[in-house]
Amino acid sequence: MRILLMTDNYPPETNASALRCSAHARRWIERGENVTVITSFPNFPDGLLFKGYRQSLFKRATIDTVDVLRVPTLIFPNAGTVTRIIDFLSYMMSATISAMFVRRPDVVIATSPQFFAAVAGWLAAAVWRRPFVFELRDLWPDSVVAVGALKDGPVLNVIRRLEHFLYRRADLIVTVTNAFKDHLIKHGISPDKIAVVRNGADLSVFSPGNASALRRALGLEGKTIVSYIGTIGMAHGLDILLDVATALGERAPQVVLLIVGSGAEREELRRTVEDRGLKNLVFVDRVSHAEIVDYWRVSDMTLVLLKDDPLFRTVIPSKVFEAMATGTPIVTNVTGELDSLLAPLGAAVHVQPGNAPALADAIEQLSADNDRRRALSRAGVVASGSFHRANQADLMLEALKKLTDRRTRKH
Repeated sequence: MRILLMTDNYPPETNASALRCSAHARRWIERGENVTVITSFPNFPDGLLFKGYRQSLFKRATIDTVDVLRVPTLIFPNAGTVTRIIDFLSYMMSATISAMFVRRPDVVIATSPQFFAAVAGWLAAAVWRRPFVFELRDLWPDSVVAVGALKDGPVLNVIRRLEHFLYRRADLIVTVTNAFKDHLIKHGISPDKIAVVRNGADLSVFSPGNASALRRALGLEGKTIVSYIGTIGMAHGLDILLDVATALGERAPQVVLLIVGSGAEREELRRTVEDRGLKNLVFVDRVSHAEIVDYWRVSDMTLVLLKDDPLFRTVIPSKVFEAMATGTPIVTNVTGELDSLLAPLGAAVHVQPGNAPALADAIEQLSADNDRRRALSRAGVVASGSFHRANQADLMLEALKKLTDRRTRKH
């Protein structure tokens, strides 16, 4: 089967969309399928081209066995609604045109969170007269509305109509949570054309291990390292860490909050940390995905945080699977589907959303309880076996094969 996968993000970018698409594409090739990826030149989230890249009309390369075609886009940082939409539209146009010059696929997949990538997938599928698969990784534009970046008005109305048009036109919708599936059903989409394929972690890479060398390099020997690893964006509400750091500096001076990553809110957060003179909140710039495993391993616990909004009760941040696989205890303020996933596993401590004192208390108590941390670590490692990236990719491949088989029989 020839699969055309259209995604705005792809490695060396390290956001959830890039990592999921790369892992799935590699696995499908291992299973004997032919995969071509159309993506942009790497620049997320800072809007700066990664070292070693410069834009051209197109650039084709084989990356970890995957045929990757990069197309030019207008590049902006991951901040500001208007500029982001311009960025998304430029990818849509470049990807749609480039899709006409690849070998005819058997199926076209486009992945969100931005729906303009899905428009490109739908257009390519229509031209090639092939099934269109919409991989729904985020309820966009609801997530943009939730962080206050987009208000009710003509633009939002157009995007919502586009959203529901794509839901109806897709031959198959693959969601990453059951809550997303429920959302679609409430909007009149037949459950028969929805498949749930959760995120996961590559267990051949992410496993427990020692990272004492990194601890020494960071100058944090003898400290309890509480990490936040990932995008520092509008949805994550990391300003809560300012009050947490202030409280812990007085009550638990051995605790250091380590923030690893970049994003729209990073510089503002860093400036506030400097203004308040917080010495127990340390920043590390974005690192490669190959290096991330040691940051999980060096963490005595990790934070999975989102703003308190009903929409975020439908999500499962993909970082939880890497944390579990490396045996990193999780402290989270995300309720809803994530709570339903983690609570039975015994792999996380949950605190009330938006409650800085509760979060500080949970960190302080867990930092002093080695036995509790070990229990959370063991539970996470055991549970991670159910979320191997390869298994999730296989589930999606089976859904693709059923779709193409039905189409073959129909014609």
